[in-house]
Amino acid sequence: MPAVSVLAQGAPASTGAPAAPASPESTMPQVTAPIAMMVDVNSGRVLFARDPHRRFVPASLTKIMTSYVAFELIKAGKLRLDQKFVMRPETFHKWHGVGSTMFLGNNSSTSVADLLEGIVTVSANDACVVLAEGIAGSVPGFTAMMNAEAKKIGMRDSHYNTPNGWMDQGETYVSAADLVALSTALITRHPDLYKRFYGHDHATFNGIAQENHNPLYGHTPGADGVKTGFTGEAGYGFVGSVERGGRRVIMVVAGYGRPNDRADQSRTFVEWAFSAWDSRPILTAGAKVGQAVVQGGSTRQVGLVTPRAYALAVPHGEAPRYTLSIRYKAPLTAPIVKGQEVASLIVRAPGQPIERLPLVTADGVAAGGAMDRLRDGFLAMTGRGLHP
Repeated sequence: MPAVSVLAQGAPASTGAPAAPASPESTMPQVTAPIAMMVDVNSGRVLFARDPHRRFVPASLTKIMTSYVAFELIKAGKLRLDQKFVMRPETFHKWHGVGSTMFLGNNSSTSVADLLEGIVTVSANDACVVLAEGIAGSVPGFTAMMNAEAKKIGMRDSHYNTPNGWMDQGETYVSAADLVALSTALITRHPDLYKRFYGHDHATFNGIAQENHNPLYGHTPGADGVKTGFTGEAGYGFVGSVERGGRRVIMVVAGYGRPNDRADQSRTFVEWAFSAWDSRPILTAGAKVGQAVVQGGSTRQVGLVTPRAYALAVPHGEAPRYTLSIRYKAPLTAPIVKGQEVASLIVRAPGQPIERLPLVTADGVAAGGAMDRLRDGFLAMTGRGLHP
């Protein structure tokens, strides 16, 4: 995956005397969860990590992937929000009143929109199974789709055996790093669906009002997700997301023994991310940053753009210094669709791990004809096949 030329380097000038840099470590609040992670989404920088690749039982955090699969199908036109799925008698007998529920009746017919609301807001186990069976015909068929999406996202330490996270002798497991990747994909790939179904503090079904257990709602400005989880096997876990002024952070905490610890520490943890770290813009959403070589297409190159705004996360008061470059596996092969992720923006900053942020195509490239293939062959023979 060759690197294309360095795009930019910067240390933006300060207006006036800069504030004394704060030490994020010195201001870090107490987080006793055995597994914890905080990521600044706009920069991709990991602000804190404790055992981020350790596999653990997710309980209802599983339902993030359940909604993600549905969102992907909706985006692809393979699932409609007004479609209705039936609670089969067998499913009703197994899941009626089991754990969190939206109280779906036997042989009841419920829209995909209502099922998603129940899954996301009140963590409805029955809704997960009805949705899974309605989409794939069976729970195993749906979990196969869950695992396929996990592979696409790059979730290396996760496996799904249920759509709702009910106890299954540890066959369903995730990691904090994987949950961050999943939640980032959920929010950035499906912003409209995320906004429609996430961020609700309560929901009412069949005349029964239920609250969302998200510990940030009502306490933390900008909180809009993502999911809590609890079983006796898993303990208390939480994936949280907060967006302020265009900047978003995602956190994962897992393995708490008490819900109060999860609530209190989650709130101070996320405030630390905003107070101890500054976000310095690098590129706006849709910015063209370069181009990539295309083989077998109607054109030899395609523009590369940012799918969202990117920034650099630095300790509070610190001036950012960075270089940007592009990497992709050259040449790309046509056909290519507009918005396809094909390259990475490499961000290098002193004292920080290298960050890799996605770049997508600015346009589609159709498969070329005979003359285009002759052109590519000639350029390859002359050693110019990998250059625009």
